[in-house]
Amino acid sequence: MHFSFTEVHTKPLSMDLKETILAAILNGKETLPAFAVRFSVSHKMVQKIKYQYRDTGTLQRQNQKVGRKRILTQRQFSCISKLIRENPSLTLEQLRANLKVDRCLTTIWHELQRQHKTFKKSIKR
Repeated sequence: MHFSFTEVHTKPLSMDLKETILAAILNGKETLPAFAVRFSVSHKMVQKIKYQYRDTGTLQRQNQKVGRKRILTQRQFSCISKLIRENPSLTLEQLRANLKVDRCLTTIWHELQRQHKTFKKSIKR
């Protein structure tokens, strides 16, 4: 079978077209390049639809999670917030000790900064 390259879609595919392509993939016996020609999309788009459905069970747009994962869990941060509400004069070292986690002070500082919380830098003597 010979496939010719034709003009392909350059805009995001509609959900209807994605569902049509998926139905053809699930019901058909053609190759992925044949589906690409049939629906005037790229072979990679057909492949993406197939694998996305296989991996996630949906064709809905997937949000990209960008950046590094947070080191402190939501539960740990809730604990930090509670400690600060109870005693606003706690230092970073005291917060870390109360949390009973093995994280550097910079990690706690960054998390407080993300949440727009102020903190005390050192113990007054």
